[in-house]
Amino acid sequence: MRLLAATLAAILLGACSSPAPRKAAEKKAEAPAPPPVKDNSEKLLTANRVSAEVVQNHLLGISALPGGTIGDYRAKGQKYQLFVIETETPQDAAIMLLDLKNTLKDPEYIASFGGYFGADSNGNLFVFAKGKFLAGVAGLPQAKADAIARELAAKL
Repeated sequence: MRLLAATLAAILLGACSSPAPRKAAEKKAEAPAPPPVKDNSEKLLTANRVSAEVVQNHLLGISALPGGTIGDYRAKGQKYQLFVIETETPQDAAIMLLDLKNTLKDPEYIASFGGYFGADSNGNLFVFAKGKFLAGVAGLPQAKADAIARELAAKL
C-alpha cells in the first residue's frame, strides 16, 4: 500500500511541475539589423570639405535619425556639417523631416524651402527633404545655412 501511495504521489508531483526551460533557439527572435547605409559622399558639396564619413545609425547623435553620410566643413573660421540620408521613398523622407522637426527647439518653417531651421543640443540645424533624401546643414546661422542648403539641394 505504501508503494502504491508513493507511486501515485510521484506521478501527481511530476504532473504539476513546470515544463523544462525552452532551448535558446526558441527565444524571441531579435529584430534584424538594418541594411548598411549607402555612401552618398558624392552628393555632398566638395568646396571647403575637410572630411566625409558614413554613420550607420543616429546621425548627428540624434535618436530620431537613422544613419547617413556626413561631411565636415571649414570656411572663414567657421566649422559646420552637411548631411544626407537616403530613404526608400520621398514619403519616408517627409515623415523623417517631421519627426526631426519635433526634436528641434523653436523650429521655424522655411516656406521658400519647405524645411525647418531650429536648434538641438548640438546647435543650429537647417533640415529639408528633397525626393527620397533628407538633408541639412548643422552649425551655421539661418542665412548662411539657407545658402549652403540650396547648393546641397541642387546636387540631390
